[in-house]
Amino acid sequence: MATTKLDANLQGTQVDQTKYRSMIGGLMYLTSSRPDIAFATFVCARYQAPPTEKHLKDVKMIFHFLRQTINMGLWYLKDYGFELIAYSDADHVGCNDNCKSTSGGIRFLGDKLVSCSSKKQDYTAMSTAKAEYVSLSACCAQVI
Repeated sequence: MATTKLDANLQGTQVDQTKYRSMIGGLMYLTSSRPDIAFATFVCARYQAPPTEKHLKDVKMIFHFLRQTINMGLWYLKDYGFELIAYSDADHVGCNDNCKSTSGGIRFLGDKLVSCSSKKQDYTAMSTAKAEYVSLSACCAQVI
């Protein structure tokens, strides 16, 4: 994926959207145990509307990489604790340009980090409590 730059160029031959979306969905499911393919998968997922043969070729490269590295990934032992712990925080008016807050959160399964996020909130919060509630709802959505 490092040598290929994907773009929304519609000049190539278009491929079946259903097949392409199915392949992307399977790869997104795998990103929970294979974080090494997350970036490449999400880049390919940007072009689901009019996928071309170039996009399909890159998705097939990800599957080829998975076939070559089948023993890699995150392993969760069955006798290990599966306690889900999530932390969330927000800063009020963190951005000086537009006065928007930034939400952040991390999720642990046992003592293993499984997800983290940081995002500027979509609107300006009028109070610290409101910014915290927005951050908490985003974190709960990730947990669910």
